[in-house]
Parts: sequence; structure tokens; C-alpha cells
Amino acid sequence: MTGASVALLAGTMSTILFASSALPMVVKAIRTRDLRSYSPANLVLANVGNAIHCIYVVHLPPGPIWALHGFYVVTSALMLLWWLRYHTGGRYHSGPRGVVREERRLA
Repeated sequence: MTGASVALLAGTMSTILFASSALPMVVKAIRTRDLRSYSPANLVLANVGNAIHCIYVVHLPPGPIWALHGFYVVTSALMLLWWLRYHTGGRYHSGPRGVVREERRLA
């Protein structure tokens, strides 16, 4: 194996591992619509970072980094959109299967 082959294999394997590690979070968010544990600041910063990182990635030759970055762009955007949709004014909309959501009350 050449150095380039090893690098491509490592990039492919790490892309699969990183994407696999994020899938449970995305599946749980889809299934429950419960994003209370996510910080809105983190979600916004992740999306801004992804947008800036796009400038770097598009100047690289096509490869595993494009797939990984594309996955991060899509999942980060979806998580932010879902957070905005299901978390409004301290109330959570009810999710599938009648899951009850927390409602903040002012004392």
C-alpha cells in the first residue's frame, strides 16, 4: 500500500466512524423530538463553523473529507432546525407516540 492509499483508507474509516457516532443522536431527535439537552449556542456555532469550513473543503480534492463534511453540514443544520421548531418559548411540542414535553412555568 502506498502512502496515498493508507491515507484514503484512514480517511474513509474515520468518516464512517465519525458519522456512525452521530447517528444515534440524530435518530433520537427524529424519534422523540426532544432536543432539551442541546445548547442553542452550540448548534448555531456548529452551523457557522460548517459554513466557514466549506470554503476549505471545496478546495480539497474529492474524497472522504467531502462525505464527512457533508454529513456534518446536514446533521448540524437539521438539529438546529429541529431545535427551533420544537423548542419555542420554553415549551416543547409533543412528539410522536404522545410523548409529554416539559413546560416551563413562571412562579
